[in-house]
Amino acid sequence: NNDTEDEERLWRDLIMERVTKSADACLTAINIMTSPNMPKAVYIEDDVIERVIQYTKFHLQNTLYPQYDPVYRVDPHGGGVLSSKAKRAKCSTHKQRVIVMLYNKVCDIVSSLSELLEIQLLTDTTILQVSSMGITPFFVENVSELQLCAIKLVTAVSNF
Repeated sequence: NNDTEDEERLWRDLIMERVTKSADACLTAINIMTSPNMPKAVYIEDDVIERVIQYTKFHLQNTLYPQYDPVYRVDPHGGGVLSSKAKRAKCSTHKQRVIVMLYNKVCDIVSSLSELLEIQLLTDTTILQVSSMGITPFFVENVSELQLCAIKLVTAVSNF
């Protein structure tokens, strides 16, 4: 049983390391695109921007929101349905260091996306994805930094 727990912990650490490296890659790409005097040829490849948005939305919905707001958690045992107040009452406020680090990187990505919107015109489908990503944090509790970044993003979308 102890070996299984150690193996599970190592597997979880490996996954989170890859998630963190992917967040770093997204931040690097967005930082390059938002650099001053960047040639327009950099923005031709919309695929990079779309992948950054997909990555961010996925980890917001599946990793960060469940960690910060228990209402978004799925009961792995299929237990009874609890109200949102009951779920929040049972929640602990302790977060793993790697989750906090991912949260900070995602906040940076969201903020940088708002800067990118001020620099470059994006396709309508990309704008729809960005706007949905900017609105959902306002329905999640305990993500105040992300909500501030989302305000900046939604403002950039509305100016678009």
